[in-house]
Amino acid sequence: MEHVPPPAEELALLDRELAQLDARRAHLLTRRAWLVGALQPQAPNAPRWSTPPVGHGWAPGQPWGSGPRSAKPSAPRSAQNVLLTLGGLLLTVAAVAFTLVSWGSMGIGGRSAVLALVTLAALAAPAVLLRRKLAATAEALAALALVLTLLDVYAIHAVAAPDADGLTFTAVASAVLAALWAAYGLALGKLHLPLPAAVFFVQWPLLLGAWAAGAPAIVVGWALLVTAVVDGAIALWGKGLGVRVTAGIGLAVMGSAALLVGLGESLTADGPLGALLPGALLLTAAVAALAGAWRAPDGYAQVGGAVAGLAAVAAVGGVLRAAVPGTWQVPVYLLCGLALLFVVRVRLPRSAGRGVLLAAGAVLAGALVWALPPVAAVLLGPVQLVAEVWAGAPDGFRGALGASMPWSEMAAAPVVLAVVAGGLGAAFRWWPALVRVAAPLITPGAKVRGAAGAGALGLGWGTLLLAAATLDVPYPVSVALETVLVAGLLAVAVLGVGAAGAAEGTGPGGGIGSAVRVSALVGAVGGAVSVGLLSLASEAATYAVFGALALLFTGAALRTRAVVEQAVLAVAAVVWGTVLTGCAARSLGLAPHEAAPLLLVVPAVTVGLGARLRRHPVALPVELTGALGGLLAVGLAVGRAPFLALVLALCGVLAAGAAVRPERRPVAGYLAAVLFVAATWVRLAASEVSVPEAYTLPVTVPALVVGVLRRRKDPGASSWTAYGPGLAATLLPSLAVAWTDPDWLRPLLLGVAALVITLLGAKYRLQALLLLGGAVLALDTLHELAPYVVQVAGALPRWLPPALAGLLLLAVGATYEQRLRDARRLKDVLGRMR
Repeated sequence: MEHVPPPAEELALLDRELAQLDARRAHLLTRRAWLVGALQPQAPNAPRWSTPPVGHGWAPGQPWGSGPRSAKPSAPRSAQNVLLTLGGLLLTVAAVAFTLVSWGSMGIGGRSAVLALVTLAALAAPAVLLRRKLAATAEALAALALVLTLLDVYAIHAVAAPDADGLTFTAVASAVLAALWAAYGLALGKLHLPLPAAVFFVQWPLLLGAWAAGAPAIVVGWALLVTAVVDGAIALWGKGLGVRVTAGIGLAVMGSAALLVGLGESLTADGPLGALLPGALLLTAAVAALAGAWRAPDGYAQVGGAVAGLAAVAAVGGVLRAAVPGTWQVPVYLLCGLALLFVVRVRLPRSAGRGVLLAAGAVLAGALVWALPPVAAVLLGPVQLVAEVWAGAPDGFRGALGASMPWSEMAAAPVVLAVVAGGLGAAFRWWPALVRVAAPLITPGAKVRGAAGAGALGLGWGTLLLAAATLDVPYPVSVALETVLVAGLLAVAVLGVGAAGAAEGTGPGGGIGSAVRVSALVGAVGGAVSVGLLSLASEAATYAVFGALALLFTGAALRTRAVVEQAVLAVAAVVWGTVLTGCAARSLGLAPHEAAPLLLVVPAVTVGLGARLRRHPVALPVELTGALGGLLAVGLAVGRAPFLALVLALCGVLAAGAAVRPERRPVAGYLAAVLFVAATWVRLAASEVSVPEAYTLPVTVPALVVGVLRRRKDPGASSWTAYGPGLAATLLPSLAVAWTDPDWLRPLLLGVAALVITLLGAKYRLQALLLLGGAVLALDTLHELAPYVVQVAGALPRWLPPALAGLLLLAVGATYEQRLRDARRLKDVLGRMR
C-alpha cells in the first residue's frame, strides 16, 4: 500500500527538491563557464583565470571574473603609487645632490641651463600626462617640479644675488612661488598639489618682509593678521579639500600669532595712547573673525564668534586697563565681557552669536578664577588656630587668617564677585524675560536657571566674606558676620528659593529650588566649619559660635521635610554638640583621658533620640555620628587603662540601650557584648589580676543559666545569643592569660574545659559551643605544642619544610574537587546548627 502525504507536506517536499536542483545547476554552470574561459585564448588586458576562491562574494550562475572585484585588483594601483613615490623621491635626491655637489664643476651658463631645462620639463610633463589620463604620474612629477623650483630659488640666491639679505630674498621668493604655483594649479585643475603649495607659500611674504625690515612687533602683528585674513578667504571660497585644509591651518597658526602679538603689546602698554595701536589690531581681528563666522559652517562659525568676542574684549579692555590702577584691571575686562552679552540684541547668525556668548562666558570664568582664591583663603585661613586654641582674639579679621594672601592687592576681588553674583541673580529673577530675549541664539532650560540661582547665592556669600577680609573688620564683627551668613544660608536651604520660584512652580519641590537649596546647604556646612575654626581664637567666641550652630542646625533639621537635607543638618548638629562637650572639658581643665567620659554625653543623647525617632530615616545617621563621638572618647582614654575600662563599659551600656529596639538588636547587641567583655579585660589588666577566672566565672555561670532558660522558652534562639557572651567572658580572658603563663595547670584546665564545650556543641548541634570551644582548644593546644614544634623544626633539614609544603599543595590540588565538596558539606552542617 503506497503512502500519499497530505498536499501541504508534499508541496514542501517538492520545494526542497527544486531548490537543491537549482543549486546543483548553478554550480555546474559556474564550472562550465570557468572551463570555457580557461580554454579560450586570453586577451591582452583580460584577467587571468584561476580557481574561484571560497567566499569570493560571487553569485551562482555568474561567470567568474565578471562580478564585483575583490580587494586584489587594488594591488596594482597600490604598487603603482609606491613606484611613483620612490621614483619621484630618487629624482628629488638626485636634483638636490646635483645642486649642492656638482654645481661648482660647471660654468654659470651650464648651471642655469641645466636647472632651467629640468624645471621646465618637470612643469610641462604633467600636462601631457594628464591628457593621457596618467594622473598619478603627473602628481609625482608635479612634486618633483615643486622641489626643483625651490632649488632654482636657492641657485638664484647663490649665483645671481649672493649679497642679498636672506630674509628679504626669501620673502620675495615666497611671493613669486605662490603666484607661480597658483597660476600653475589653476591651469592644470586636475592636479591636487600645486594650489595647496601656493597657499603654503602665501604664508611667508608679509611675515618675512616685516621681519627683514626690522619692523616693530605691532607691524609684525599686522602682517600676521593680513596673512590670516587671506587664509580665511581661501578657506571659505577656495576649491578643493587640500586647499581649504591648508588655508585653515594657516588661518589658525597666523591668526593665533597675530592675537598673541596684539594681546602682549596691549598688556605691556604704558598708557591708553600706547594701547590704541594694539587695540586697533585686536579690534580688526575681531571684525575679520566675525565676518568669517557670518559665512562659515556652524562649527567654524561658533569658533569664529568666540575669537571675535575675545579679541574685542582684549582690544577695548586693553585701552581701559591702561587708564586704571593695577588692582582694578580685572574688573575692566569683566565689564567688557559682560558687554558681549548684548549680542542677543544683534541679528547675528545663530552659531556666530553663540560663539560670542561663549567668549563672554570665558571672560567671566577667567575673572572668577582670579577672584575665588582669596575666598578660599578666608574659609581655610582659620585652620592655623587649631594649633593655638584660645590663644587670644586678634585685632582684625586678617589676623585670624594669616599672611597667605596679599590682601592689599585684592581690593577689586569682592567687586568682581558682586558683579557676577548680581548678574546671575538678575538672570534667575527675570528668567522668562531673559529666555524671550535670548531665544534667537540660545534656549536655556530650567537646569540652567537653577545653576544661575545657585551660583548667585554662592558668589554673594563669598562677596560678603571677602569684603570683610579686605576691609579688615574687627574680629568680633567677622565672627558675627559669618554666623549670620550661615543662618541665612540655612534659611534658604530650609525655606526654598522664595516667592519668585514658588510663583512659577519652582519652589522647594522643583528642580530650580532644589539646585539653590543644595548650594545653600553646602555653603552653610562649609561656612559653619569656617566660623567654628575662626572662633577657636577666643573661649567666649567658641562657646557662642558652636552653641549658636548647634541651635541653628537643630532648628533647621526640625523645620525641613527633605530626608537627605534633614539627615545632613542633624548630623552637623550632633558634631557641633560633640565639639561643645570637648570645649567644656577643656574649660574644666580635664586631661584627655579624664575628658573621655564627658564626651559620651552626646552619644547618650543620640541613643535617646534614636529611640524617639525609631525607624525614621534620620535616626541611623544621627546614631552613627554619636557612635563616632564614642569612638573619639575611647581614643582619648587609651593612655589610661582604668579610664579606658570605664569608657568601654559606658559605651557598652549605650549599645545595650540601643539594642532594646528590635531594628538595632542584631548589631547593637553583639557590640554591647564585645564592649562589656573588652571593658572587663581592660579592668583586669589594669588591676594586674593574674587569676581572671575569679572574676569571669561568676559572670559566666549566671549568663549560661540565663541562656539555658532562654533556649527553653525559645528553642529557635541562636546559641550565640544564649551561650556566646557567657562562654566568651571566661574562655577568652583565660586563653589570653594562658599564652603568657609558664605554668601547666591553667592551660590544662582550659584545654579540658574547651574540649568538653566542643563535645557538647557537637552532641547538641550548637554552633556557638562547637566553634568557640574548638577555637580555644586549638589555640591552647598550639601554645602547648609550640616549643616542641620549634625544636623539631630546628632539627629538620632546611629543605624539608618547603618540600612538605609542596607535597601538601600537590595533594590538595589533586583532590581539590573533593576538598571543595567537604568544605561545602561542613558549611551546610554548621549552618543547620543553632
